Amino acid sequence: MTEFIRAHILTLITFLPLLGAVVVLIVPRGKEEAIRWISLGSTLMPLLLAVFLYKWFDPSTSGFSLDGGLQFAVNVPWIEAFNIRYFMAVDGLSMPMVLLCALICPLCVLASWGIDRGVKGYHFLFLLLETGMLGVFVSLDFFLFFVFWEVMLLPMYFLIGIWGGPRREYAAIKFFIYTLVGSVAMLLVMIYFYFASAPHTFDMTVLAAESSAFGMRTLLWWALFIGFAIKIPLFPFHTWLPDAHVEAPTAISVVLAGVLLKMGTYGILRINYLILPDVSLSMATVMAVMGMVNIIYGAFCAMAQTDLKKLVAYSSISHMGFVMLGMASFTDEGLNGAVLQMFNHGVVTAMLFLIVGVIYDRTNNRNIEGFGGLASVMPNYAFVTFLAFFAALGLPGLNSFISEVLVLLGAFKKFKLLTIVSATGIIITAAYCLWTLQRMFLGKVNEKYSDLPDINKREALSLAPLGVLVVLLGVYPHPVLNLMRSTLGYMNRFVSGG
Repeated sequence: MTEFIRAHILTLITFLPLLGAVVVLIVPRGKEEAIRWISLGSTLMPLLLAVFLYKWFDPSTSGFSLDGGLQFAVNVPWIEAFNIRYFMAVDGLSMPMVLLCALICPLCVLASWGIDRGVKGYHFLFLLLETGMLGVFVSLDFFLFFVFWEVMLLPMYFLIGIWGGPRREYAAIKFFIYTLVGSVAMLLVMIYFYFASAPHTFDMTVLAAESSAFGMRTLLWWALFIGFAIKIPLFPFHTWLPDAHVEAPTAISVVLAGVLLKMGTYGILRINYLILPDVSLSMATVMAVMGMVNIIYGAFCAMAQTDLKKLVAYSSISHMGFVMLGMASFTDEGLNGAVLQMFNHGVVTAMLFLIVGVIYDRTNNRNIEGFGGLASVMPNYAFVTFLAFFAALGLPGLNSFISEVLVLLGAFKKFKLLTIVSATGIIITAAYCLWTLQRMFLGKVNEKYSDLPDINKREALSLAPLGVLVVLLGVYPHPVLNLMRSTLGYMNRFVSGG
């Protein structure tokens, strides 16, 4: 049994949520509680398998082939007439993302327990969304990667458009159009790669080995980059994100910021860097500037917000700028910091959006100015919120500090001025985080909210794992850094021509 699981573990992790989605459809109408428990079980099983995957993964290997670096590979024909393969594997780049996605999804199901309208449709779409996200991180056939990338689009569109806030249709359509534009650009590049390779293939390992044969390299790189930049999102492709976050249900905001945004930076590292390495290296300064702009612009926008959810959304844009800055450095410190920041940001931003959901469920309000003195009314909630905001501002001893320092260390070697300017974003972040905490939790209690109940057991259960990771990875980041170090070292040498 163990050997079977080991041989098919990526398929099981990816498709167990889809199997759960089918079961949800079969459950008779009116059995909402059963649907919730089935959905939770369908997300806990991939998490359990991801723990085994972490235990069995050998972090010492490097490379981008079946002979080195790629583990737990499944590579069999799928559509033989066009040489399309069912090719899944993990390495040090994809492992942290699989773990992150597998962790966040069950927490999102817990956060969705209060959904009481269209419960069957909601959980079906959520489980389908999880399959799409996990599939992206383990696919190494470009066609299969693209299928999973598109599988995410429709569930997210409906989850925002049906279960969102008052402007949900506008936010959902905006998200759909932006993402579709990026997908079309990616599709065209994928078709070009297929016909330019000999024999024709979508296998990313083969495309990486034959990358020197492709023409129009800069154009191809930009088409891919824009498609992924929309998902991150990088300025000026970011305008869909605040609207999507504000209107989305709490759990969908969590998965959007915690997992979906990472797919943009993951795609750049996996495809742009490995298939078009020379162009990626030549675009380092451009990417660094875009990362710096994201950091500063996102931080200032966050400071200007009075809606707590919108503040967290712009904060997310700012922190993803650190990922781009680290990636652009092409140093071991920068790349490791960037991927660690992808993981850490996923944990912290998931925690922040869950915190927003807690207060919104009680007050139907997210206006920061309307609160005050909540620390005396909801002390446990205040503790968790302070922990999450301190992690977001990069307090030493919490997880974001380690990744941001690594990014700045790596970036300073290549872009001293850009790094200095980017570092000021930490000051701005500290300012808006502390100002928000002051307005919400200190001072005089608003009489309207003087008897709010503190966080309940279900909310505490969804927040506790994230809080533990915030502290644990702040003092001991080795469990995640060890996963990626060899793979990212190889990637840096490959792109830099070393």
